[in-house]
Amino acid sequence: MTIFIFALKRILRDKTNVLFLTLFPIAAIFLPLAQEGWPLLPLGYQYFGVLLLFVSIRLTGIMIEDRQKGVVKRLAAAPISHFNYLWQNLLAFSVIMVIQTVIVIIGGHVYGHELYGPWNLAILYIVFTFTSISISLAWNSLYRSKESSFLIFMAVIVLMALLGGILFPMEMMPEAFQRIAVIFPTYWLSEGIEWIVLGEDRGDFLFINGVLLLYALFFLIIGSIRRIS
Repeated sequence: MTIFIFALKRILRDKTNVLFLTLFPIAAIFLPLAQEGWPLLPLGYQYFGVLLLFVSIRLTGIMIEDRQKGVVKRLAAAPISHFNYLWQNLLAFSVIMVIQTVIVIIGGHVYGHELYGPWNLAILYIVFTFTSISISLAWNSLYRSKESSFLIFMAVIVLMALLGGILFPMEMMPEAFQRIAVIFPTYWLSEGIEWIVLGEDRGDFLFINGVLLLYALFFLIIGSIRRIS
């Protein structure tokens, strides 16, 4: 687990990462509930998925740094396989983001927010965490510069949030956009949030999480293909 521990240290040494992992999630806890009836959860919890995407692209950026420094190439001659390098880094990212999610859920419950089903919300966010990390891994595999990847992905996040029903209700979008929205993981996150507040059929919730896990697997495969180049 040497790579896992080293990855954790690298992440926590970066002050910007610490900001994303602590201050922003804490701020999300104290954002109020919208007065117009949407979103259904307090604002910080409606937009928490966007924060997860930002955090995941920040964390997985260290793998671009490794490519730039030739670390991945040197693995070919080391006793550590590419598979071990990959899964231990991904485990480090996942552990940090899951802890972040648990803190936000517990903090909101203690603060007195109505989260309807805190356990279900935690499950949804954790599953979306895996999806976010996989998307970011695949995205970063396309770039040689950490800065370029991050800046362009910020625009992609905003687009996904807009078309996925995170930033405003799906009903406000044209019908054509509503049909397109189903291809975005953020759409399924917003559907999951709606189910937590209004849903009854447990099968729907399982289906939503299943779709998000399929996205996670798909992007994980794409992101893990790039080894040395």
